[in-house]
Amino acid sequence: MKIVLRSDVEKVGHRGDIIDVADGYARNYLIPRGFAIPATRGITAQAAAMRASRDRIDAKNREAAQVVATSLRGVTVTISARAGSEGKLFGSVTTPEIVDAIKEQANVEIDRRQVEHHEPIKSVGPHSVPVKLHADVRVDVAIDVVAAAE
Repeated sequence: MKIVLRSDVEKVGHRGDIIDVADGYARNYLIPRGFAIPATRGITAQAAAMRASRDRIDAKNREAAQVVATSLRGVTVTISARAGSEGKLFGSVTTPEIVDAIKEQANVEIDRRQVEHHEPIKSVGPHSVPVKLHADVRVDVAIDVVAAAE
């Protein structure tokens, strides 16, 4: 069944895309939830307008992400944490702590979901944390974890 997506659906497509999906998937999931509408002749023109709008917004978001990425390159963010004598942390440095430190030290506000940090930081020293600002824009932020003075 040919449908037009009304919103982005993960692993299916983006808003305004005309795609062919299984009849049951369209009738039982996508259409009832408002994610899609059946593709007819009149709808295809509307789909083209949706795609054009999506492309304009995407280009604007990509530019903004490039500006943020440029401001984060070359910046080292320092995070202070309690550590033992061998350099192991008591606990770990979490994603919210990383986001807060970036906001304070680099004056850049990012969402915690943009940080693609899967392993906790559990030692003192330099670390690299990948940040996905846009689908096409990623930047590695240098994090330096230092032992807190007690």
